[in-house]
Amino acid sequence: MDNFLLIGGAGYVCSVLIKYLLDKKKKVQVIDNFIYKNNFAIKQFLKNSKYKFINGDYSDINVINNLKSDIDHVIFLGGLVGDPITNKYPELANKINNSGIINCINSLEKKKIKNLIFISTCSNYGLIKDTEKASETFELKPLSLYAKSKVKIEKFLLNKKNKVDYNVTILRFATAFGLSPRMRFDLTVNEFTKELMLNNDLEIFDADTWRPYCHVIDFSRLIYSVVTAEISTKYFEVFNVGSDENNYTKRQIVNKLINYFPKSKIIYKQKGSLDKRNYKVDFSKVKKNLNFNAKYNLNYGIEEIIEFLKNSNLDYLIKNKKKFGNYEIDNCL
Repeated sequence: MDNFLLIGGAGYVCSVLIKYLLDKKKKVQVIDNFIYKNNFAIKQFLKNSKYKFINGDYSDINVINNLKSDIDHVIFLGGLVGDPITNKYPELANKINNSGIINCINSLEKKKIKNLIFISTCSNYGLIKDTEKASETFELKPLSLYAKSKVKIEKFLLNKKNKVDYNVTILRFATAFGLSPRMRFDLTVNEFTKELMLNNDLEIFDADTWRPYCHVIDFSRLIYSVVTAEISTKYFEVFNVGSDENNYTKRQIVNKLINYFPKSKIIYKQKGSLDKRNYKVDFSKVKKNLNFNAKYNLNYGIEEIIEFLKNSNLDYLIKNKKKFGNYEIDNCL
């Protein structure tokens, strides 16, 4: 039976991945230190005999050394995730997202793992022309501290090719959307849907900038596809993760939302945002090499979020905003 180690397992994507793997009858170990006070996200799994949780910091060598040596697959999702949170805590971001990850990976090499899947980001492409689409060989132009750290770790891992006895696969994720046990409403599709559901005016900066999007369940599907793929198709390979159909501008997302909220008030602003990223992404490689096609489109994500909000305590959601996003970290750090 395959044994999985998920680093950052109480997060938005990984809490969905846990359920996906447990449904596949896999053994799952999770490391997380709840820097976002998000322990609620994994409570539902605690009674599952195939699930084990380790409360600890992945950059602590002792935490890694104390793991049993029966780990087959490591999925690395941990860290300070996103531009706003890393900009807010730059020194800590450098410690966690750079030296912390490197120390963890070096320690894991003693565990005789088979595969290490590192979750990177399409933000690495930064700012490109509207007429271009970024394939995996496209020049990386990270603009943020978050993306710069991802590029640094990518290079660190790719330099291990033919030097270690395990495989590395790097997955550059599109911007996530959809429901999760650790729900986030600071992500574009989720946030826009929530704001209109609450009858709030929606301010949009740089409405015609492009991003790719991908549902959290599709991320889980792709990770599992990588694990089960032939080694020749994934050995020290980099894949963009998403679909060509889910490349959208913010304006195009809003136009979809207006179908659900026809009386909504949208305010477009051309200047004011510090986020200058603009990138369409080419997903042909992941489709060709791993036979991956995204199953869930934006309409699906919007509709499930609307249904979730209809059945939620909206006053609680408003008063506890920090619980539903990467806004700040636990002050114990």
